[in-house]
Parts: sequence; structure tokens; C-alpha cells
Amino acid sequence: MNNTTLPTDELKKYGIINEDNSFSKKLNTEDVQKFLQGYTIVADHDKNRATFQLTDNNTKLKVIFLERDKSISDILKNSKNNIQYTDVNNVSKSANKLIFEKKAFIFDKESEKVVEFDFIKNARELTAIIADKKNTEELNRYIAELLKLKSFLQDKIVQFPEMAKEITNDLNIVSKEFNTVAGISENYNHSQKQEKSDLQLNVNDPDVYQDANRIREDESQEQDEEIQKSRGFRR
Repeated sequence: MNNTTLPTDELKKYGIINEDNSFSKKLNTEDVQKFLQGYTIVADHDKNRATFQLTDNNTKLKVIFLERDKSISDILKNSKNNIQYTDVNNVSKSANKLIFEKKAFIFDKESEKVVEFDFIKNARELTAIIADKKNTEELNRYIAELLKLKSFLQDKIVQFPEMAKEITNDLNIVSKEFNTVAGISENYNHSQKQEKSDLQLNVNDPDVYQDANRIREDESQEQDEEIQKSRGFRR
């Protein structure tokens, strides 16, 4: 890996390295090593997001500017109450309209940190986490977001037929997760209806009520007969 040909001017421009060519203190040793190995640095501010990646054997810096539909501060704050969903669009000068991301932000109670999940890259993990919550409202919100993304990707296939294969791959991932979570939701709702039905049957069913009355009447009659027998015995 050639580290002597880093695009220092650009890196300084975005605050990734300092004037003395040392890396910003905002980046720890692991972040720096990953960055030099081709990993992406992400910087968030309000609704804006910028990604930085070294390319061409670390000689060029690829910069992409993105914009969310929600501010990062609102996302972090509200994620403590429920899962936060956000759409991220490319707003770079040479904007590629195909660069679109849908994210979910989930508060991890154990670590007390908010974790970001991508609907495509972290699809299975995200579905598993939401399903494990066993919360109908959260499940339905997730289904609605999957449907939005599915519709978006279907439109993009029509708009960019030359990219149909790549878009279809993403669409298949989303469709698979939608089918999975829709099945979970159906089973969960069926289970709830069954529990409610059983409860009503036990409390309100006329036949059960009448049967209970007959049982009580039979028991009362048997008790009367026993009493009569005992009285007869005493006589």
C-alpha cells in the first residue's frame, strides 16, 4: 500500500488530515488503518452526510455528498422511543440518481448506543431484530418502509434499464424481506385473534354459559338427592 502519494490537499480540505499531515484526532488508529485499506469514512451533520474513500492505490479521494430527510440529532433523540427510518439521497454535483439509501436507526439498550442498519446491506439482520421485538406497531411500520423502497426500486428499473440487473438484485432482497416480515405479521395477528376469540368464548359463549348452568343444576339435584338419602338414613 502506497501511503506517500496521498491526496493531501484534498484530505486537508475536508479536515481528514491536519496541516502537519497527521490524521485528525476525530479518527482513531483503527479508523485510519481501515481508511488506508479502502474503507469509507462517514461524516454526519444535521441532514447532511459526506463519505470519503481513497481510490487508485490511495492517490485519489472519492467524495460523495448525501442528504437525509431527517436531521441526525432528531434521529438519535427519537430512536430511544422507537425505530427511526430515513432516506438518503445523493446531492453531489455529478449526482448519480441511483445512489439512494434507506436506513434504520435502532437504540441498543445494552450498549446504550444507536446502531445504523442499511435496508439492503443489513437486510436479514434488520428483519430479525424487528421481528424479535414482537411489536405489531413496529412490524407494520417496517412493512410500510419496505413497500416504499420496493416501489422506488421498481420505478428505477424503468428509468434506468441499463442498470436493471443491479437494481433487480436489490429489489429481490427487499421483496424477500417483505415476504418474510409479512408472514410474521400474519401469524402474529392470527395468534392475537385466536387468543381474543378463546377469551370471548370462555366468558361470553351462550352454550358454555348454559352448559355451566346445567352442570350447576345437576350438581344441585345430586346434592338434594344425597341430602334426602342421608335424611332417610337418619330416620
